[in-house]
Formats: sequence, C-alpha cells, structure tokens
Amino acid sequence: MIVTLSETAAILASAQRIVITAHQNPDGDAIGSSLGLMHILRSLGKEALVLLDDDIPAIFSVLPGYDIIGRPELERTVEADLLVVLDTAMDRTGDVLQAVHAEHILNIDHHQTNDGSAEYSYIAPTRAATAEIIYDLMHELPVHLDKAMAMCIYTGLATDSGFFRFSNTTSHTMRAAAELLDHGVEPNVISEALEQKPYQTVRDIGEAIERAELFADGHAAGIFLDAETTARMKSTESFIGMIRVIEGVDIAVVLKTKEEGICRVSMRSKGLDVSAIAVQFGGGGHTRAAGCTLLMSFEEAKRTICEAISQAIRAYHCQGAK
Repeated sequence: MIVTLSETAAILASAQRIVITAHQNPDGDAIGSSLGLMHILRSLGKEALVLLDDDIPAIFSVLPGYDIIGRPELERTVEADLLVVLDTAMDRTGDVLQAVHAEHILNIDHHQTNDGSAEYSYIAPTRAATAEIIYDLMHELPVHLDKAMAMCIYTGLATDSGFFRFSNTTSHTMRAAAELLDHGVEPNVISEALEQKPYQTVRDIGEAIERAELFADGHAAGIFLDAETTARMKSTESFIGMIRVIEGVDIAVVLKTKEEGICRVSMRSKGLDVSAIAVQFGGGGHTRAAGCTLLMSFEEAKRTICEAISQAIRAYHCQGAK
C-alpha cells in the first residue's frame, strides 16, 4: 500500500522494536540513510538496529554507528514490530527478510522502478537520495537534529547526488544540506574519508581502465570483470565514474562476476534511461543510474548486457533523429 510522508512518520512512531535494512552491496545512501534513521529512532526512545547483508566498506567508519551495523543470522530470528527497508525494493536485501520476523514492513525508497508492493511503501523519485527522504521524515517527527544524524544523512545525500553535481540535485537538496551543515557536518571530513583508497585499489583502477572497451559505435564504454579478476580486486566502486567521462559515450557499464553464474551490472548514462534496461533483467534504479544481476556465465552476461545497451542506444539515437 502506498502511504504519504506523514503516514510513514506515523508508522515509525507507532513501533517500538524496529529493524532497518537496505540493499546488498550498500553504497553511501544505503548506509547513510540507515544509520541516520537509526539515530532518529533511538532519539525517540525506540529500540532500533541496522542489519545489512553484506560487507560494509571501511571508508564509512567515519559515520557514527558504523561499528554497530549487524549482519543477519538465519539461525537466530530477530523479532521486531517493524522492518524498514531503505533505498531498494524488497528483493535486494539478501537474508534479512528471512532473519527478521516483523509484524509490519515499511519500504522507503527514491528509485522510480520500485513497484510499491511492500505492505507499506513511501516512494519519492524526485528526491536525490533516500537520505533526503529521511531528512523530510525527521521534520515529521518530534526530533532534535544532532551531529550524528546530520553526518549520516549528509553522507547519503552527498554520495547519491555526486556531491551535488548530478542532475538529481534540487534546491530542496541544497537546503537540506545547508541545515545539516548547520548541525555539525564537516563536509571535508566526509569527502576525505570517502575518497581514501588503499594502494591496491589505485593499482586496480589502472588495470580496470586498461581493460575498458568501447562498443555501440563508441557510444558505450564498459569494464567487464570475470570471477577471478573480481575476486582479486579490492574494490570496483570507482570504475564506472572513470569511463563515464569518455567523450561521445552515452552509457558506461561495469560488469563484475561475484561468483560463477552471478554477475552484477552497474550502468550510468548522460541522459538515456538506463533503468529501462535494468528492468528487463529484474533490476531497477534511476534514469541515469541503474543496475541488475544476471544469473548467467560471464561471457553470456557480457554479451547480453552489451546487446541490450546497444539496442537502447540505437533506439535513442533513432528517436532523436526524427
């Protein structure tokens, strides 16, 4: 059922034991919005904890609460009044749904491809980040904004807007950021922490760039990593930004093989709707940033996603020529 912002706040206010989760392979928005909401709820005297079914990058250790993020344990059920799923639809939370027994489920997201099928869903595609929704929710609750909340919410807001460079940045986004700064956020501390990369990661970036391929008549660029290469590389998070800037490229794609038969795809565009491509394969996202998982071999996955991207680019350019 689709609910309003005030109804979302009321659902949160009515629960006492609350588990918060987000998608696997969590990014700054997933982590920042989860921790931000946790601090908000704890300030209201509620029992709130964050469970994420994946490793949490150490660069986020600058955020208050990083060290108490938990992992779901299937052998130990967590009882809760409410499970809150942030920054994703219900099917990307890994083992959390099985590990948590909640009376109610609330889904809060800003992705336009979310179908709103959760028990309660608040979807706001006009917000730059789920953290921006958490900021809005905070003003619907009797909460006094403090530095811990502000640091976490700002991180989600900044990372999903490309540190306020992407087209999803609005005047509301900037006003939210300004208020967060007024409550103790040190943007340099956050940006410097998130920009840090181990020496091996810098070497991996160099190798990844050497592996970059152009296709679709130069309108697409991709980095494609088989299982052995993915396992060897420390992090692949910054790869897509490196090839997105290539002149003439409409879509950048990174495919990494988590294990044989499971390939994760991330896409970025300069205007073309990549969420429409991701949806074809059970994924989702935004117009300019989307992803999906392909349950097939590396070679088949590479061929499949390249064909889908090439087809979308041809249709896009044909439409523009009319």
